[in-house]
Amino acid sequence: MGKESYMDDKQIIELFWSRSENALNETRQKYNPYLKTIAMNVLGNNEDCEECLNDTYLAAWNQIPPDRPTSLSAYLGRIVRCISIDYFRKSRAQKRYSGLTMLLSELEECMSEIPDMTVASSDNEIGEALNCWLRSLDTEKRVLFVRRYWHGQPLNTLAKEFGISYSKLASMMLRLRNNLHDYLEKEGISI
Repeated sequence: MGKESYMDDKQIIELFWSRSENALNETRQKYNPYLKTIAMNVLGNNEDCEECLNDTYLAAWNQIPPDRPTSLSAYLGRIVRCISIDYFRKSRAQKRYSGLTMLLSELEECMSEIPDMTVASSDNEIGEALNCWLRSLDTEKRVLFVRRYWHGQPLNTLAKEFGISYSKLASMMLRLRNNLHDYLEKEGISI
């Protein structure tokens, strides 16, 4: 079997701008596995995952134009993640999911309010600080952190893929979260 050939992202974006329904077909063909992985890591429920994917494609259709993303994969990844988290929050009240609960509890310790801060920092300030902190990490740690806390991948999966023990990876993640907390505190970022 040959390697599948996908349309270039710029061409897909142009299809959105020309309001061609083929934009959705090309997007689904190229990005469905990637987006489904993100949604499943948050929700752990195939039925809700499929709804999130459909909502993601609808959101992309409604937002492009006027948006013209520079990275279609990151743009779609952000949309599906936000939609999945919204589904999670709605379902959490019904006590059906646990996938995101562990991730959020892990990150809580580095996102606690910093003493003497009365106003939370803006999303832009937080984003800039987080990006700066991520750039300061070596590539492996940055990839592991993003795949754990953005894509929601389980530690055991990451440990196998990176060839490190589960306990070593768990310790590394703890050190990274502590390092992030210290960095945010040093920068005066309050979440």
